[in-house]
Amino acid sequence: MRTLARRLLIPGLTALALTATGCGSTSHTGAAEPAAPAAVTPSSDGTSQQLDVAAAPQGTSTPAAVARADGKGRTEKSALKVASYDQATGRAVIAKGAQTPGRSPAPGKSSETGKSPETGKSPEAGKSPDAGKSPDADKPVAVGDVIASAPAPGAPAGLLAKVTEVVGKTDQGTEVKTAATTLAAVLGDDKADGKVPVDPAAVTVEPLTKGVTFSWAKGPGLTFGPEGAKLPLGNLRLDVNAAVDTAPDAPASAGASVSGFVQLAPQVEFAYDGSAGGASGPRGAFLGMSGDWSSQWKLQGRAAASTGAPKRIPFAKLHSSPVIQVGPVPVVVNLDLTCYIQVEADGRVTVEVQQDVKGDFKVGGSYASGKGWTPVSASNVKSTPVKASVTAAGKVKGAIGAEASVGLYGAVGVTADFAPYVRGEGDIKAAASSDGKTSLEGAWALYGGFDLSGNLQLQLSLFGTPVFERKIPLGTLNREWALSTGHIKR
Repeated sequence: MRTLARRLLIPGLTALALTATGCGSTSHTGAAEPAAPAAVTPSSDGTSQQLDVAAAPQGTSTPAAVARADGKGRTEKSALKVASYDQATGRAVIAKGAQTPGRSPAPGKSSETGKSPETGKSPEAGKSPDAGKSPDADKPVAVGDVIASAPAPGAPAGLLAKVTEVVGKTDQGTEVKTAATTLAAVLGDDKADGKVPVDPAAVTVEPLTKGVTFSWAKGPGLTFGPEGAKLPLGNLRLDVNAAVDTAPDAPASAGASVSGFVQLAPQVEFAYDGSAGGASGPRGAFLGMSGDWSSQWKLQGRAAASTGAPKRIPFAKLHSSPVIQVGPVPVVVNLDLTCYIQVEADGRVTVEVQQDVKGDFKVGGSYASGKGWTPVSASNVKSTPVKASVTAAGKVKGAIGAEASVGLYGAVGVTADFAPYVRGEGDIKAAASSDGKTSLEGAWALYGGFDLSGNLQLQLSLFGTPVFERKIPLGTLNREWALSTGHIKR
């Protein structure tokens, strides 16, 4: 009797939408996305201010913020700029830039309009909208001052530093020595909470394999694909069509490949509460990344056996350094995404699975005084199989996911790995006897799911919170649901 391989098509797959909701030990909801430039308004307790969180204006030089060591007034936008910075020595040259409107106002004044929030009236004729600013806003820096700057020469990830020594004048400006400091030094006892979408136009993409294309939509009219579908505003999309190592004994018709797309609309979530009542460091903080996720992909063929860890094939790296304006302070956020295909197989099973995945994700770290840092991870995903088949016996698991990191001023704060997947297994046997009789018996199963994992990093101490001794894992969040299962005997 000779064992024969026979293909089994899984019939009757209907649309399936199972929701898998992740949970984190701490939940955080940012404020609604602000439509106006950053403003400063007094808080109800009279001692701190609520700072707006918004994207820094595009196409202009974002002014630096300076916190004066003498303690007079609050941190203010300044005409000063970082002309150059040497990371190895910590030396910087601070120059006088162009005058910039929109400095922090005197109490009760709107920083952008110069109008009183109580009366809505403009300042008296002949008076500058910046009349309420501190006269020290643009004076040269001194020892003890803290500088927060957007990306500058020698500081591509921005600069957050304290002046430790004024060296002297140069042709470019004032040379100073600096040391690392924290956001608490410039945000003080103020509060901020908001979400800022990442501009897809500011994302750089490095393809890592052949067959990768990148699309993004900032204005109307962008289309993609043979049917001319429109990409939603604020989304970025990666299309991939890549070969996967095929099992050595597979026929040419069973060549393994993955094709499809990943579509994202990432946003930065930032919160800070400095009203600690005299205690050192803030009362609370949050840094994270969230967004909508959509992908449609197809895994087919007989993938080669993977030994040890699953075979991961990165196909594109994405990077962005958006500057968010937290009141007068430019906060530089660094985002990195590596999109990948991952296949885990035993080299025996041939599959053809096509799947739609839609949902959202959220990863980050939440700080509370007295409790420390707590990881946040959540996902709400719907998976719909479009087509699925399993041949012969064996197991296979395929995923299309992203490794992500988010941090401040070039320091990584949170890392995460989000991977929606399809897992299939089959044990299909066909037999024939010398009298001509045949039989077919077996079982098959297909599952959809996702994995979400990651870590909080030591660099979150940039908020001014205590340093924790080791990475704090987000914890592995996994959800899996049956797409189709069955048994056959003939």
